[in-house]
Amino acid sequence: MTGIGVCAYVLALTGCVETAPEVAISEPDPELVFVRGYRGAADECQLVGETAFTVDFLDDAADLVACPTGSAAMASLMAETGAPMLTQTNSFTLFSIGIR
Repeated sequence: MTGIGVCAYVLALTGCVETAPEVAISEPDPELVFVRGYRGAADECQLVGETAFTVDFLDDAADLVACPTGSAAMASLMAETGAPMLTQTNSFTLFSIGIR
Protein backbone atom coordinates (compact mmCIF):
# COMPACT_ATOMS: atom_id res chain seq x y z
CA MET A 1 0.00 0.00 0.00
CA THR A 2 2.84 2.35 0.76
CA GLY A 3 4.22 1.77 -2.76
CA ILE A 4 0.95 2.97 -4.32
CA GLY A 5 1.03 6.13 -2.22
CA VAL A 6 4.63 6.83 -3.20
CA CYS A 7 3.81 6.28 -6.90
CA ALA A 8 0.84 8.64 -6.68
CA TYR A 9 3.01 11.24 -4.97
CA VAL A 10 5.75 10.96 -7.62
CA LEU A 11 3.20 11.22 -10.45
CA ALA A 12 1.64 14.27 -8.84
CA LEU A 13 5.04 15.95 -8.47
CA THR A 14 6.05 15.08 -12.01
CA GLY A 15 2.83 16.59 -13.34
CA CYS A 16 3.47 19.77 -11.40
CA VAL A 17 7.03 20.18 -12.62
CA GLU A 18 6.18 20.22 -16.33
CA THR A 19 5.49 23.66 -17.67
CA ALA A 20 4.43 24.84 -21.08
CA PRO A 21 7.22 26.35 -23.15
CA GLU A 22 7.27 30.11 -23.11
CA VAL A 23 6.31 31.55 -26.48
CA ALA A 24 5.97 35.23 -25.62
CA ILE A 25 8.89 37.33 -26.80
CA SER A 26 9.76 40.58 -25.09
CA GLU A 27 11.80 41.87 -28.03
CA PRO A 28 10.32 45.23 -29.06
CA ASP A 29 9.00 45.60 -32.58
CA PRO A 30 11.69 47.00 -34.86
CA GLU A 31 11.05 49.23 -37.81
CA LEU A 32 10.05 46.95 -40.68
CA VAL A 33 9.54 47.94 -44.30
CA PHE A 34 6.67 45.91 -45.75
CA VAL A 35 6.89 45.57 -49.53
CA ARG A 36 3.70 43.61 -50.31
CA GLY A 37 1.64 40.62 -49.25
CA TYR A 38 3.82 37.55 -49.74
CA ARG A 39 1.34 35.09 -51.29
CA GLY A 40 -1.13 37.71 -52.49
CA ALA A 41 -2.24 41.29 -51.92
CA ALA A 42 -4.38 40.43 -48.88
CA ASP A 43 -1.83 38.09 -47.23
CA GLU A 44 -1.03 39.00 -43.61
CA CYS A 45 2.49 37.63 -44.21
CA GLN A 46 4.47 40.38 -45.85
CA LEU A 47 7.65 40.49 -47.90
CA VAL A 48 10.08 42.60 -45.88
CA GLY A 49 12.66 45.06 -47.20
CA GLU A 50 16.01 46.13 -45.83
CA THR A 51 16.30 48.05 -42.57
CA ALA A 52 18.96 48.19 -39.87
CA PHE A 53 17.13 45.33 -38.14
CA THR A 54 16.67 43.07 -41.18
CA VAL A 55 20.04 43.54 -42.91
CA ASP A 56 21.57 40.50 -41.19
CA PHE A 57 18.62 38.28 -42.19
CA LEU A 58 18.54 39.16 -45.89
CA ASP A 59 19.79 36.59 -48.39
CA ASP A 60 19.91 36.89 -52.18
CA ALA A 61 18.63 33.31 -52.47
CA ALA A 62 15.64 33.79 -50.14
CA ASP A 63 12.71 36.07 -49.42
CA LEU A 64 12.46 37.60 -45.95
CA VAL A 65 8.86 37.33 -44.79
CA ALA A 66 7.22 38.64 -41.61
CA CYS A 67 3.95 37.22 -40.30
CA PRO A 68 1.92 38.32 -37.28
CA THR A 69 3.11 35.98 -34.51
CA GLY A 70 0.61 33.21 -33.83
CA SER A 71 -1.68 34.10 -36.74
CA ALA A 72 -3.42 31.64 -39.03
CA ALA A 73 -1.40 33.15 -41.88
CA MET A 74 1.81 32.26 -40.05
CA ALA A 75 0.64 28.69 -39.46
CA SER A 76 -0.31 28.22 -43.11
CA LEU A 77 2.99 29.73 -44.33
CA MET A 78 4.92 27.30 -42.11
CA ALA A 79 2.84 24.36 -43.32
CA GLU A 80 3.16 25.31 -47.00
CA THR A 81 6.85 26.19 -47.08
CA GLY A 82 8.53 24.55 -44.11
CA ALA A 83 10.43 27.82 -43.78
CA PRO A 84 12.75 28.20 -40.79
CA MET A 85 11.88 30.86 -38.23
CA LEU A 86 14.67 33.42 -38.01
CA THR A 87 13.54 35.56 -35.09
CA GLN A 88 10.48 36.90 -33.27
CA THR A 89 9.49 40.26 -31.89
CA ASN A 90 6.41 41.22 -29.89
CA SER A 91 4.21 41.21 -32.98
CA PHE A 92 6.05 39.50 -35.83
CA THR A 93 7.86 36.28 -36.69
CA LEU A 94 10.38 36.48 -39.51
CA PHE A 95 11.04 33.63 -41.94
CA SER A 96 13.54 32.99 -44.70
CA ILE A 97 11.92 31.36 -47.74
CA GLY A 98 14.25 30.06 -50.43
CA ILE A 99 13.54 31.23 -53.99
CA ARG A 100 16.04 29.02 -55.82
